[in-house]
Amino acid sequence: MVEPAGGRPNRDVVLVVDDSPDTLSFLTEAIERSGATVLVAVGGDLALALVDEITPDVILLDAVMPGMDGFETCRRLKAKPQLAHVPVIFMTGLSETEHIVEGLSAGGIDYVTKPIAPDEILARIRVHLASARAAQSARAALDTAGRTLFAVAEDGTVLWSTPQAGRLLVGLGADPSGAFVLPARARDWLRGCLAGSAGSLTLTDRDGVAFVLSFIGRTPDEILLRLSREAPTGGIERLRARLPITGREAEVLLWLSRGKSSRDIGEILGLSHRTVTKHLEGIYAKLGVENRTAASIIAARHLQD
Repeated sequence: MVEPAGGRPNRDVVLVVDDSPDTLSFLTEAIERSGATVLVAVGGDLALALVDEITPDVILLDAVMPGMDGFETCRRLKAKPQLAHVPVIFMTGLSETEHIVEGLSAGGIDYVTKPIAPDEILARIRVHLASARAAQSARAALDTAGRTLFAVAEDGTVLWSTPQAGRLLVGLGADPSGAFVLPARARDWLRGCLAGSAGSLTLTDRDGVAFVLSFIGRTPDEILLRLSREAPTGGIERLRARLPITGREAEVLLWLSRGKSSRDIGEILGLSHRTVTKHLEGIYAKLGVENRTAASIIAARHLQD
């Protein structure tokens, strides 16, 4: 939970989003008696503004509200990284299956039907708070151990990440303030992993640094992946072993495949522009290509296998 100014509160914080004054009054009284702090929002837009100031531990959300309904509100709440693991319990008078499915698809973890029984809603809050905290503790332990792990849905949307993995994802284009979907190449690779193919994928960030994406496993709800920085020596050794080039040519080709210009390569390797050009000519001849684009494609193919 993100603590407000002045320090972390000692009590659980429950956000109740409902346009009914009677429901808000009833739930506020019941929840405060249990020892939790209650935040109130009478609409989805107000809830979205409120969570930018303080992150609740659990959210009770009315499904049917004027303007932005609970389903859309939930989708927008869950798009905020700080709320990705906060349980959302829908409150609804709608018992039809399609409404229940819509609520769960929007990111809800549970639902209760109105009229709400106080003992039932408090029990559900306790259960989901315990589960969320256990998952948060596990992710914190992974990060402390230096694990750059994260989970995605089948469409490549990032569901959660350890802080270390999150920093690497930002380098690949993730926006810390919003949801992030893996690049198209990574989504294609992910589909292959789910179909049974093995192997890892090399991705390059905006600074030309290479990262290796590895498939760890999956649960019914998420796919676990690892993102690790690739050591330049690993890529150089792979290119030298697989292609008929020298060690220095492998270094030049590696940086070429990461989008670096001849001038950049010279600065990185401490070579003159003329020497880099001479190495590139040798690489083109040995690979049977005529330009840097074709050479980069061959290098990328071998680095990604």
